[in-house]
Amino acid sequence: MGAGWAGARLRPSMEDRMSKLVGFTFVILITAQPCVADDSNKVVGTWKLVSYETEVQADGKKEPAMGQNPTGYAVFNPDGRVFLMLTGDGRTPAKTAEARSELFTTLVAYTGSYRLEGDKWTTKVEVSWIPEWVGTEQVRSVAVDGERLQVMSPWRVNPNWADKGMTRSIVTFVRSK
Repeated sequence: MGAGWAGARLRPSMEDRMSKLVGFTFVILITAQPCVADDSNKVVGTWKLVSYETEVQADGKKEPAMGQNPTGYAVFNPDGRVFLMLTGDGRTPAKTAEARSELFTTLVAYTGSYRLEGDKWTTKVEVSWIPEWVGTEQVRSVAVDGERLQVMSPWRVNPNWADKGMTRSIVTFVRSK
């Protein structure tokens, strides 16, 4: 038995190797964090609007979409819900039906479930200031730089400024304290 038996004893059996592999894989699976959760964590919280620009595709011109001092917030909950309300500078109470209707051109408001994948924020809209968004997925590009969040829409005809043709919105927020 001498040398042959001692050599067999030093080599791990196939069962030992499989057991170690399964154990190692289990540890990796329970300690790994999904990338999507990490992406979402960077936006979770309350963000205050600091600027809202519209860029016109035809001429590249950028202008304040809702005046120099728009107001609003975006709130991203950890459970995957976003609430967004933005209003234009200088809004005053409406005295006529026409004036009340005009106020909608200085409002953006919607809520729904959201997901963040890399630099893409997608909201499945459940409630919106414009009914045609309900049931749609609105996709935006996002960049978080410290306490700043910049959101950029894709090129599209914005329902608030349809007369400008193809535009995109560039919206900047700061983390609210």
